[in-house]
Amino acid sequence: MTTSSVPPAHRALGDHSWQEQAACLPAYDNPIDPELFFPEPDETDRIATAKALCSACPVRRVCLDTALENGDRHGIRGGMTEEEREPLHRKLPARLDYARVHATLAGRDIHLTDAERGAVVRAAYQANVPSERLARLLKITEEHAEKLYRRVRREIRHRALNQPRRVPERPTGRDDLGTAA
Repeated sequence: MTTSSVPPAHRALGDHSWQEQAACLPAYDNPIDPELFFPEPDETDRIATAKALCSACPVRRVCLDTALENGDRHGIRGGMTEEEREPLHRKLPARLDYARVHATLAGRDIHLTDAERGAVVRAAYQANVPSERLARLLKITEEHAEKLYRRVRREIRHRALNQPRRVPERPTGRDDLGTAA
């Protein structure tokens, strides 16, 4: 029976083990020049070759996430050039991936964006997760976790106050229809 290694869905903080599964990892039977991934903008053949290697890589998504999370703006990462990654770098703080939120709530040590951290706090509050556990999940003090819960409680309260009140409809009865002429 053979075991296949499944690439991680999300990289844990400080975890670089995914690199062992990368298609670009030089080996005796896979002699790849790392400089291939640092072409000049006009070296279209090298860019195409590097991207072709990336397209077959089992950890391409993790490689791209790592490059974005680390602010890596040089070379080809995750099958994308520096120029192709630039819009993603700008959008990264607003990324909201609920799979990452759920993985964090399950105890995984995931690199989160600000939007994802906020979603973790809201989801933990709604699930009645104790502030001590939230503090451990987000690596913050318990006092800070309690402050975040107070903020979420206020947001929920204000949202409820700003909702227009709906007047319940009165069921129409026979008497409401009038009489036929």
